[in-house]
This record gives sequence, structure tokens and C-alpha cells, in this order.
Amino acid sequence: MKRKRMPMGRYLAVLHIILMAYSLFGIFSKFASHENFLSARFILFYGVVVLNLGIYAICWQQIIKHMPLMVAFANKAVTVVWGIVWGWLFFGETVTVPKIIGAIIIIGGILLVVTEKEEENG
Repeated sequence: MKRKRMPMGRYLAVLHIILMAYSLFGIFSKFASHENFLSARFILFYGVVVLNLGIYAICWQQIIKHMPLMVAFANKAVTVVWGIVWGWLFFGETVTVPKIIGAIIIIGGILLVVTEKEEENG
């Protein structure tokens, strides 16, 4: 029996959830950097980083089976936008106008790649 393929939009949604989770490794890395080397909390935070990266690697391989690599890599840039969000949310970093402009450019670039690919396929 032939498997039904998920629409590209769903793969993109799953990809963005995976990339959001992937971007969390930076938070745990930063938390670990504030701990004493090899303390229990340091090991816990870096353990979460390694686990996160391992799960991400497996999920990434599954996603690129179902979408063009160019589209997947273009979407990977969204982790920069998540970095801005996480910095503001967890570390009280200031979101400046240049950061917002950069985020808009990144999102615009992703949209250009994704919509161009859809037009070629459709």
C-alpha cells in the first residue's frame, strides 16, 4: 500500500517547530556558561544541549527526505530570529531596530525561496 504524502506546508510547519527547538540549545549553553565547570548544573545544561542536538539531527534527516534541501536550508536561517526572541525572553536583551530589520530580511528571504519553489512545482 502506497503511503500518502503530507503537503509541503505541513513539512514546513514541522521544520519550523524543529528549528525552534534547535535554537533552544543556545539558551542552555548560556545557562551552562554561568555554572562552575563540571558542576551538576553545568552537566545538566550541557546534557540538554547534547540531547537537543541529537534529536534535531535525527529530525533534520527525516525532514530533508521530504522537501528540497535548498528550501530546508533557507528556512534554517529562522534560528537567528528565534535567537532574538530567546535573548529578549530569557536574558532581557534589548530588541533594537536593526535586529527587527534583520529578522524581517531573513523572513522575507525565506518566503522568497519557499514561494519560488512552490511556483516551480505548481
